[in-house]
Amino acid sequence: MAAKKGTGIYLVYADVPPDMEDDFNRWYDEEHIPQLLAVPGFLDAARYEAVQGGPRYLAVYELASPEVRDSAPYREVADHPTEWTQRVDLRRRATRFIANNYRQIWPSDIPGDSERSLPPVLQIGRMGIPEDQEEEWNSFYNSVYAPEFLKCAGCISARRYELYTGDGPKYSVVYEVESLEARETEEWKTIPDRAGGNLPDIYPRMWHAEGSAGVYRRVFPS
Repeated sequence: MAAKKGTGIYLVYADVPPDMEDDFNRWYDEEHIPQLLAVPGFLDAARYEAVQGGPRYLAVYELASPEVRDSAPYREVADHPTEWTQRVDLRRRATRFIANNYRQIWPSDIPGDSERSLPPVLQIGRMGIPEDQEEEWNSFYNSVYAPEFLKCAGCISARRYELYTGDGPKYSVVYEVESLEARETEEWKTIPDRAGGNLPDIYPRMWHAEGSAGVYRRVFPS
C-alpha cells in the first residue's frame, strides 16, 4: 500500500457563515480534496468538525514533506482556482481562517504504519513557548509528556510539528485517537498526573492559540 504519512502536515481551519456552509462542505468533499490529492506529495486528506475548541472546521492533509506546497504542481492548482473555488472564496468569506504548513519534529522518523489513513478523532494543540525555554520544553514534551498519551488505550499516535509557513504559534501537536470515548477514560484524564502536571502549570510562559487544544471528529470521509 502507498504511504499516507510523510514529514509534513497542512492544517486548514475555518469558521464560515451559515449561508455558505452547504456549498462550502460540498466544494471541499466533491472537488477541493480530490483535486489536492491528485498533486504529487499529497498523501492523504480528511475533514473534521470541532467538538471542543476551534475553529469549527478543519481540513488535514498529510504531505510527503512541507515543501510539497512549494512545488510546481501545487502552485498550478493554487494559482489557477476553479470556478467553484472562486465562488466559495474561502479566505475572504470565512469569518476565521488559519492555514498552517508544518514540518514533523518528533518522532524523528515516519511512522512504521505509514499506510494508515487519518483517524476518526484528532486532538490538536497549537502552542508557543519563549525562546529561552524552548530546548527544555521540547525535551520534556518529547521524552515525558507526549509519550504518556501513547500509553493510553485508544491513542493511535502522537506527532509534534514546527511551523513551516503560516501564522500563529510555532508548535503543534497532533494526537490520533480511535474514538471520542477513548478520551473519557480515567487513564486519559490522569495523563497530567503521570507526567508531573499540566503543561501550562509546569511552563507558565507557554501559551495556546485561541481554540487550542481542539478535539475534532472526522466528517469526511465518513
